[in-house]
Amino acid sequence: MFSFPEQHFALNDKGLFVTQREKFETKKLPMMPIRDVVIFPFMMTPFVVGRESSVRALEEALAGDKKIFLATQHDASIDEPKPNEIYQVGTIVNIVQSLKLPDGNIKVLVEGLERGKVLQVVDTEGYFEATVRTAKYLAEPGPQVEAAMQRVTGLFEQYVKLCQSLNYETMIAAVRNDDPSKLTDTIAANLQLSIEEKQELLEIFDPAERLNRIGDVLDVEIEKLNMDRTIQSRVKRQMERAQKEYYLNEKIKAIQKELGRGEKSEFDELKKKIDAAGMPREVHEKALQELKKLEAMPPMSAESTVSRNYLDWLLAVPWKKRSKEIRNIDVAEKTLNEDHYGLEKIKERILEFLAVRQLVKNPKGSILCFVGPPGVGKTSLGMSIAKATGRKFVRMSLGGVRDEAEVRGHRRTYIGALPGQIIQMMKKAGTKNPVFMLDEVDKMSMDFRGDPSAALLEVLDPEQNFMFVDHYLDVEYDLSQVFFIATANVLHTIPPALQDRMEVLRLHGYTEPEKVEIAKQYLVRKQRQQTGLTEENIIFTDEALTAIIRGYTREAGVRNLEREIGNISRKVARKVVKEGNKFSVTLTAENAADYLGVTKFRDSEVHERSEVGLVTGLAWTEVGGSILTTEVSAVEGKGGKPILTGKLGDVMQESAHAAMTYVRSRWKELGLQRDFYRNVDIHVHVPEGAIPKDGPSAGITIATAIASALSKIPVRRDIAMTGEITLRGKVLPIGGLKEKLLAAHRAGILEAIIPADNQKDMADVPENLRNVMNLHFVNTMDEVLAYALEHPLPEVRTEEDTATIPAMPPPQEQAPTAHQ
Repeated sequence: MFSFPEQHFALNDKGLFVTQREKFETKKLPMMPIRDVVIFPFMMTPFVVGRESSVRALEEALAGDKKIFLATQHDASIDEPKPNEIYQVGTIVNIVQSLKLPDGNIKVLVEGLERGKVLQVVDTEGYFEATVRTAKYLAEPGPQVEAAMQRVTGLFEQYVKLCQSLNYETMIAAVRNDDPSKLTDTIAANLQLSIEEKQELLEIFDPAERLNRIGDVLDVEIEKLNMDRTIQSRVKRQMERAQKEYYLNEKIKAIQKELGRGEKSEFDELKKKIDAAGMPREVHEKALQELKKLEAMPPMSAESTVSRNYLDWLLAVPWKKRSKEIRNIDVAEKTLNEDHYGLEKIKERILEFLAVRQLVKNPKGSILCFVGPPGVGKTSLGMSIAKATGRKFVRMSLGGVRDEAEVRGHRRTYIGALPGQIIQMMKKAGTKNPVFMLDEVDKMSMDFRGDPSAALLEVLDPEQNFMFVDHYLDVEYDLSQVFFIATANVLHTIPPALQDRMEVLRLHGYTEPEKVEIAKQYLVRKQRQQTGLTEENIIFTDEALTAIIRGYTREAGVRNLEREIGNISRKVARKVVKEGNKFSVTLTAENAADYLGVTKFRDSEVHERSEVGLVTGLAWTEVGGSILTTEVSAVEGKGGKPILTGKLGDVMQESAHAAMTYVRSRWKELGLQRDFYRNVDIHVHVPEGAIPKDGPSAGITIATAIASALSKIPVRRDIAMTGEITLRGKVLPIGGLKEKLLAAHRAGILEAIIPADNQKDMADVPENLRNVMNLHFVNTMDEVLAYALEHPLPEVRTEEDTATIPAMPPPQEQAPTAHQ
């Protein structure tokens, strides 16, 4: 025997229903546990009875008044549930029909009568007998009950319209009832709810409470059905579109088959391309995995477009295709000489590279960096290298690039993502061993999006670039066979870590004779072709080219020279069109101005005669060398710091102070009084005051000018000089020797004083220049004065022999803007 704890029904606080304990009824009935269904009162339900205990309970009921108590068991998988595994609240039903089936089971049709709560369960002769208590609620009609019934009825009508499994007319007829208890039970029996939710509704005895609960359940179910209908409609449209596409695709395949074009699908073609691409094993597996994903996607989905683009990029990048290299050194040397004049060191390095390629089967890719001023041919030299080696040539400009994604690409999660420029250029090259030029590598910058120069560290490192990973491809790509060439105008803006990964080759500016040869061999011929002229229409003499170089260009390269030659050619072309093809002109130094106008630049010239305090110095600029006159005047005054004018930078001002200190320390050798500086003001001026000047190499020039101004001995006009000075008169080496000597030669000065430590740099000076110039290599300032002054210094004897006067205080700071 099993007893449940007794619970009492509470009175309704609104007085709509009256529940009296005396009106409770207790009945003893056969009990049958049922599975996967909840029987409600007023509900006709057929089901099959098969369990032995259930059959005995049914037979007991049929033998009596045909009433039986049905309660749902908690777990439908249990064949013989115990009383505590069955819900306490069930339904007393009347057996309407019963039919014994051939397999021993009984098919029954029952009608629900009323709810009941189990008080006690007894196992009697193989079946359960339950003591059940029922409670009848008597409802008094009122406005609240009517409003609740109308709300529930309206909601159920909406539910039936949305639910396709219920017949609208049948259901509406069933709920036309004024009894709230019957209305709620009829609706609950027809709702598509879970067993637990239906059992919860069955356990609510109060019809008013049941009305409210049914209304809430209907609200939720209607919302679910609306959402399902929206989703179903959308899916239906997509399926219709997909079916249409499928139909059209099948039709296209059938047409192509009839035309004899084969019936291979797009995916078969992609797989064939992937297998033939020569990808590494990991990349090949990833490509096949992506292809499988693409096959499973709807053709019109956004994700399929992303996946297809990714596969297209994987197939577009060269994985095994290589250019067949030209390893014949003689052919390569001939090609380089045809395209470029001079640049011997660069050409030697390229030929060395080709020689190594012949001896080593798989050498690592070279990474060169050409550094030089604009217009000297850095970019065109890279193209010539590609031509000489038989490789493809691609160029990536890094000027102004400030986003790291330009190098490494964007991840595929971003809309419109693409690989970086490295991978894009490799696709453009079509081979895995091109000549790859990274142009203007010194002009990259950085911001919040990253530092592109840091991304280049992996690209330009031979120890790492064989497994370069682009963010978009997300697979390793081998860049080790690429011949990287970087170009830059200056080195100081390139990060040290990036410089360390490159072999720096400097391209100095061309000398005047070199520019003339380049113009004769390349530029004139190129401009003739571009303007449609013949050799008979226009002839450039060497003197004309020299005049153009000196008067109309001021550069280290030949870009502006080519522009001026093109300007002349266009003017001649106009005359040829106007006067006929027989028109011809020979360009000379005299008639160049007729085509180009007034000269743009005044070539630096040496002064007419030797003067006191006037010295010719040599300076280096980005466009080559130039001579720089330095003037010093000694006037009566109160003494003190030297006056420095001519827009001199900090370093040049310090050189002037060092020169002044040296002169003061050598007062005896210069024939001066010991306290000469107390009554003399020294004014140092470098002409062309609008041009900023800086650098230490004017030290000996200023010291010579000061010594000349104080000793009243003129400085030779036909000698130039350059060198840094120390307080003790030592002459230190300088840079840009080749350009400076070219400037002296161009100005007609064939004698120069240079530091002895610069003698090693004479190898860079053209041989014709070394042959015509008289060079004096000096170690001390005394040697400089001996060569530069027209007369020897006077020998002054004095009884006083004092120590060297200490150096003057540092000058006022001025912003440096150029180098001398």
